[in-house]
Amino acid sequence: MSRSQKTLLIVVVVVALIILIPFSYLRGTYNSLVTLDESVKGAWAQVENQLQRRYDLIPNLVETVKGFAKQEKDVFVQVTEARSRVGGAGSIPDKIGANNQLSSALSRLLLVVERYPELKSNTNFIRLQDELAGTENRIAVERRRYNEMVKTFNIKIRRFPTNLIAGMFGFEKATFFEVPKERQEAPKVKF
Repeated sequence: MSRSQKTLLIVVVVVALIILIPFSYLRGTYNSLVTLDESVKGAWAQVENQLQRRYDLIPNLVETVKGFAKQEKDVFVQVTEARSRVGGAGSIPDKIGANNQLSSALSRLLLVVERYPELKSNTNFIRLQDELAGTENRIAVERRRYNEMVKTFNIKIRRFPTNLIAGMFGFEKATFFEVPKERQEAPKVKF
């Protein structure tokens, strides 16, 4: 092999490495962003699954309480309206807000229950309340998992040089599922 052929071979290898290394980095970074984005979407799907379970339980709970507490009509209206807002929410931030309103309305409904001891001993109500409590626990677990995935994804797309690739391909920050400020305070219990 002549000297000019060796030089040409070295130049071709160097040019190939100059092209191949950034391409490999770009491909790997893009694929990791896609994986994290899908993980966030999957975690949100699990949150929605549990929110749907709660959404489906509410009519039965409301009807059971209605039978005992007919004069608490405004609370039932609030729960029903909040539930319909959940059903009509489109984007993730809208769904988060609507579900926070529903949680608030449900807590008011459960305060009504405290005024009716005979309701608290009703087996249908107890079963529904237990299912709702279990669902609320599942929602909390799935919300935590979702928020962990959102945190991981958001950190990844903000770090340099990944932020350049994320911006180039349109990856945007995901929305956390946060508890509204009014629900962060402990409820006041009066006897």
